[in-house]
Amino acid sequence: MGQAKFTIGWSHGTCLARATELADEKTNAGGGRLIMTYETITLDVADKIATITLNRPERMNACSLEMAGEINDAVSNGLGDARCLVITGAGRGFCSGADLSARGDRSVARGEGSYIALTRHYNPLMMNLARLNMPIVTAINGAAAGVGCSIGLCGDFVIAGKSGYFLQAFVNIGLVPDGGASWMLPRLVGKARATEMMLLGEKISGEKAADWGMIYKCVDDEALQTEARALATRLANGPTVAYAVMRKNILTALENSYAEQLLAEAEGQRIAGSSSDAVEGTKAFVEKRKAVFTGQ
Repeated sequence: MGQAKFTIGWSHGTCLARATELADEKTNAGGGRLIMTYETITLDVADKIATITLNRPERMNACSLEMAGEINDAVSNGLGDARCLVITGAGRGFCSGADLSARGDRSVARGEGSYIALTRHYNPLMMNLARLNMPIVTAINGAAAGVGCSIGLCGDFVIAGKSGYFLQAFVNIGLVPDGGASWMLPRLVGKARATEMMLLGEKISGEKAADWGMIYKCVDDEALQTEARALATRLANGPTVAYAVMRKNILTALENSYAEQLLAEAEGQRIAGSSSDAVEGTKAFVEKRKAVFTGQ
């Protein structure tokens, strides 16, 4: 299949795409490979896996408003036929947090600017990641700090390299956690450890995060991308409709009553049970063979 390459420019909140190279007329929806290069991220869709790489290594992938918008655009519009999303960072860090060096009327460094940046840019991104209809794997190389910690922990499976760490650095500059951290952390590690992370602002190593149960696993740095890709491959070949329902049910279970969650499970089973993959799974079980899921 052909390989499509695009570059993306971000201007005044609008994503402008222009094709720089198109090997043939087929798009990723037909099963080819799609590579999109934005200003601050790259998107590579191949083998049913979409990989977003935060690509500001000179700034430790600090998440500017542009980056938040570009991730949001990629998640909303650019995943093609992908059935699993991987998020990682270029260089020696995953994401060092929001870009506090921004200047002008879009600065996130002051109170009102922070409110606007969060409600218009970062919060919609986090909600779109939470509502995505496919599994997310995050591969944490180096620092996952501030809002970068929230992005890193949005994964259904969070894999950290041994050099990876998680940091709620807000207290060190007189701010409070955002990006959903104050909702996420107590549910992941409990009130005491969440309080430790947020009020003391100290690094939590990948190994400690795994010991706490905050992440899926911690691996050697050189194995990080291989491990993430292998897991993503497994998920990309699984029952995508069922995965989407499971993601939703896990999210709502944190707030629902027992009765409400029982109903949510029944409604989810109606959706998943009506999928082609459920038919294939049942047939494969009866025939004593491995199911071949198509994501439909």
